[in-house]
Amino acid sequence: MKPTDQNKTKKPLTIEQKIKRRNFISFGAFFALGGGAVAGWKWLLNSPEENAGITGGARAPLRRALNKTELFFRNFFSNNHLAKTYPKERAAKIVRVNSLIGIKDDKDFDIKNWKLEVKIDRKESLKISIEEIKALPKTEIVFDFKCVEGWDQIQHWAGVKLSDFLLHYKLDALAEKNYMGLETPNGKYYVGLERDSVLHPQTILAYEMNGKPITNDHGAPLRLIIPVKYGIKNLKRIGVMSFSNQRPRDYWAEQGYDYYSGL
Repeated sequence: MKPTDQNKTKKPLTIEQKIKRRNFISFGAFFALGGGAVAGWKWLLNSPEENAGITGGARAPLRRALNKTELFFRNFFSNNHLAKTYPKERAAKIVRVNSLIGIKDDKDFDIKNWKLEVKIDRKESLKISIEEIKALPKTEIVFDFKCVEGWDQIQHWAGVKLSDFLLHYKLDALAEKNYMGLETPNGKYYVGLERDSVLHPQTILAYEMNGKPITNDHGAPLRLIIPVKYGIKNLKRIGVMSFSNQRPRDYWAEQGYDYYSGL
């Protein structure tokens, strides 16, 4: 190799590449526990892709391994599994921005007209303003936000506990369904969340960051903060909330990545 080649700076991985690398590492660890990792790796590369649906784009054995890993962690999940919290003075003053999918591509969004749409069924829905949400009991959390790209940062958020919100609007029966779906107003970004994470005591609908209204790039006027998940599940600028017993669509899972994305 030429000396000049050694000095070249490597191009940073894209978020897609980082997530894909994480999934393959997870599968490799899963397979190595049973032995034959090298042979298994070759077999994985030559295996067919899964049938596209709620998830897609991954090799079929990889998706099965990810699903089994999810079931393993969900069996041990409980409300006693709490993310570590910190004093407010430890929180970053400049909060790092992660993905802007569903934000930067929504040129027609008008925050003055925003209302959260909660789908009750196919015909009925609630429309709730940010003022109504702010009238509910406020909670704060300072925790280490973890991005699947590999960085983390201690951040300070405030809003209403999602479980309190659901109870106040008599949505607790709907929340007993297996999953909640959330999406941006333009439908460009969307996530699916299992019931246990939705009802976790640290999961909040956030409207403040460092004691001030959250900014546009951070998901104004309302975003999800869910410390037991990677950042890709912390959906910004929530537009629509729905409930189902089947997995709702999930942006990154459709690209072949981990649906659960838990910590």
